[in-house]
Amino acid sequence: MAKREVGEINAGSMADIAFLLLIFFLVTTTMDVDTGIARQLPPIPEDKQQTSEEINQRNIFIVLINAQDRLLVNGKPMNVEILREETKIFIKNAANSPKLPVKEAAFVEALGKEIMISQGIISLRNDRGTTYGRYIEVQNELVAAYTELRNDAAFEYFGKRSYDDLSEKEQEAVRQIYPQRISEAEPKNIGGK
Repeated sequence: MAKREVGEINAGSMADIAFLLLIFFLVTTTMDVDTGIARQLPPIPEDKQQTSEEINQRNIFIVLINAQDRLLVNGKPMNVEILREETKIFIKNAANSPKLPVKEAAFVEALGKEIMISQGIISLRNDRGTTYGRYIEVQNELVAAYTELRNDAAFEYFGKRSYDDLSEKEQEAVRQIYPQRISEAEPKNIGGK
């Protein structure tokens, strides 16, 4: 009996199949992406640039979070639950108190008049031992204070329910009245017990 020869398998298309599978897995696989707080700060106008020595101390609202996640605002303990309201009082300075930020007149083009604008800055600093959850909680309260003030301004100046209902020009005017000034310092070992 004669031996049958084993036929060769055409492997020419195997490389094509492997290449297609590789592309399929690259396209359908998701990559882990680091997430965090997306905040892009606007550039400081040259006429408004100041050194830290030039900033009036009454214009700074110092928020510290220590390693035990306790909150100190201007050196005094505070609950996170009242941080938003205290921040709004500081930023707005409705009674023009000498203990709160200085207010300066600025012409708001969309309103066609000058408005007294607070020069307050929020300085947020945390300890290296601060938990991420507490940091985000404090950050959210500070941003929420600005959001509420901007919503109030949208109603007061434009008769609209919220900041999001305003046109781009109106939103720019409200941002001029309540500019979001949150300075975040590098974490340090603040400590605290």
